[in-house]
Amino acid sequence: MQNSTKVTIRAFIALLILTIIWGYNWVVMKSALQYAGPFQFAAIRTFFGGIVLFVVMYFTKRPMGLKEFPTMLVLGLLQTIGFTGLLVWALVEGGAGKTAVLTYTMPFWVMLFAWPMLGEKVQGWQWLAVFSGIFGMVLIFDPLHIKADGFSMFLALCSGVSWALSAIISKKLHQRRPNLDLLNLSAWPMLLGSVPMLAIAFIVPAPPIQWTGYFIGSVLFNVFLSGALAWLLWLYALQRLPAGVASMASMLAPVIGVIAAWIQLNEVPDRMETIGMLLIGLSLVTISYISIRQHKPIEPAMAQDS
Repeated sequence: MQNSTKVTIRAFIALLILTIIWGYNWVVMKSALQYAGPFQFAAIRTFFGGIVLFVVMYFTKRPMGLKEFPTMLVLGLLQTIGFTGLLVWALVEGGAGKTAVLTYTMPFWVMLFAWPMLGEKVQGWQWLAVFSGIFGMVLIFDPLHIKADGFSMFLALCSGVSWALSAIISKKLHQRRPNLDLLNLSAWPMLLGSVPMLAIAFIVPAPPIQWTGYFIGSVLFNVFLSGALAWLLWLYALQRLPAGVASMASMLAPVIGVIAAWIQLNEVPDRMETIGMLLIGLSLVTISYISIRQHKPIEPAMAQDS
């Protein structure tokens, strides 16, 4: 019994470290964009992130072969270009905290898309999550007073939608191939998606990358800490905790992102944005709670290493 308790405590510590890394990474990415274009930074983090994941697979002796190529390619496009590319682009003009919150609406969109794509109807308390999430997004966007970062917020929302679509596809793939390794399912889409991302980085005009100490450190943070280490922590926790509990704990990341952006970048949300963020938080907590009660995991799509 004591051993079981110790294992559970270690798993929660792993989750805590993971959410701190993910949450603070929003500030790291926002600051890194002073020294590189958004697509340049996105291409660097996804390409080398994919390489590192393959190294991790090799040393952990996981299967490295490419299977389900068409689906892996679609996942790569959604996760790398649709998710990572859009969120980094959103950070150019938008605040790190607000971008984090809007991107993390992913479980909300998963719940809505699961209705037509998986036949999982929205019912009961899920409607609270729907109305709370929608109202929260409306307050953040404040359509009667369009802000300068309106386009950035739209990109962040599209990033969350793309993440959700990749989660739905990942779930369908898992139903078809339940024995497919999770790390393999992250590494191949990231590497495949990084190829067109590299092409976009070369095509879209941008100033030369400034290889400052901070920029190099931010790349290393994204590739090794937010990428490889986060994956290992996630797999460790997921093997020892219910998936719904682990997914709910990961929702602390945008909260940490908002707090870190407030402290380090002086991004103070106004009253409407604060209420909107709280309502989105209520929506995500509701979805996570229902997920735990029903023993259904919220698809984490960890390849994003956000």
